[in-house]
Amino acid sequence: MARELTHLDETGAARIVDISGKDETVRRAVAGAVLHATVEIVEAIFGGTLKKGDAIAVARVAGIMAAKKTSALIPLCHPIPVTKIGVEIERGEAPGTIAISATVETVGRTGVEMEALTAASVAALTLYDMAKALDKSMTISGIQLIEKSGGKSGDFKRVPG
Repeated sequence: MARELTHLDETGAARIVDISGKDETVRRAVAGAVLHATVEIVEAIFGGTLKKGDAIAVARVAGIMAAKKTSALIPLCHPIPVTKIGVEIERGEAPGTIAISATVETVGRTGVEMEALTAASVAALTLYDMAKALDKSMTISGIQLIEKSGGKSGDFKRVPG
């Protein structure tokens, strides 16, 4: 069954979706990203020895700011009054990786998946920027929605693997 494209009007022109008829519900989304670097760079980031300063604190603030500015970055994305934004940065499971997790919550008529994805992405980009003087071959991967709740489409939880 084909789904209607909600961001196009009957003539095919782009439009922002009318959410005025939707119920306000508690909505939450968690997204993640992974920075791949050398073990030495990961140690420098967590040890606070980068010349640019405390990369983790700066990346956390960058992710929070990015979530708040998502509608200015992503076309047709509604500006949303977020009620909570959290950005967690920790050593990844594999050596030389850093795991970024962003959680965004609101009470509103549309979800916060894009805000969480933007927060995780910008936090990862900020870590890259803060450490790029040491090694420009770092990569960012695994930008993904991990879970979401609230709204008409229901809950989603990514199955690990």
